[in-house]
Amino acid sequence: MPFSNEAKRLRLLKKAPEGPLKRFLETPFPAPRTPIPEVPLLAMDFETTGLDPEKDHLLSVGHVQVVQGRIELATARHLVIHSKRTLDGDNVAIHQITDDQVADGTPLEIVIGGLLTELAGKVMLAHHAKVETGFLQAACHKLYGMAPVLPVIDTLMLAKRRFEQRNQPYKDKELRLFNLRERYGLPRYQAHNALCDAIATAELFLVQVGNSYSRKPPPLKNFLTRA
Repeated sequence: MPFSNEAKRLRLLKKAPEGPLKRFLETPFPAPRTPIPEVPLLAMDFETTGLDPEKDHLLSVGHVQVVQGRIELATARHLVIHSKRTLDGDNVAIHQITDDQVADGTPLEIVIGGLLTELAGKVMLAHHAKVETGFLQAACHKLYGMAPVLPVIDTLMLAKRRFEQRNQPYKDKELRLFNLRERYGLPRYQAHNALCDAIATAELFLVQVGNSYSRKPPPLKNFLTRA
């Protein structure tokens, strides 16, 4: 039987270096049986130069807390990450982040340290979450020599699961964040902005949850991404 996220957290805590990663691991994760409206979430999004965390790098991060089923906009944060690299034209065109902005951005260790502080005791919420988990774990390896275990809810995987449970055929493009939002009647936001995408993901998730039950709220474990 595989170790639970909580068991993995305790194992990693014993070897974690002093600092933000250890403080993150010191905080227990929400229990899998917690009713989903009671689970504190951090909706987040990374903008990156590509999809490979081994060779590409982070450009920006946006995140916002979801508490008791409400998106707490006062907690919203957006940070451009410092880099001395020159961005290619495609990155600038897609993300609207310039060389000057990354040159004046916040150092990676401050961004990741702050993000781990925000994530402590919460569940990560993201769309196509393998990007966020991959880049966060790569950054933690670089900064701390090890990567954390993360309880994650992925709105893309929830949508995919729903299609499959209904034996309903779908195309990959239908799983994109803004196509799913349109399906649920949610408004269109600016794409490729980390904070906008984090808020858009949080809104999508709340609709997905609202469509998943009529009486008793289901537990967190029903929504967690399966390893």
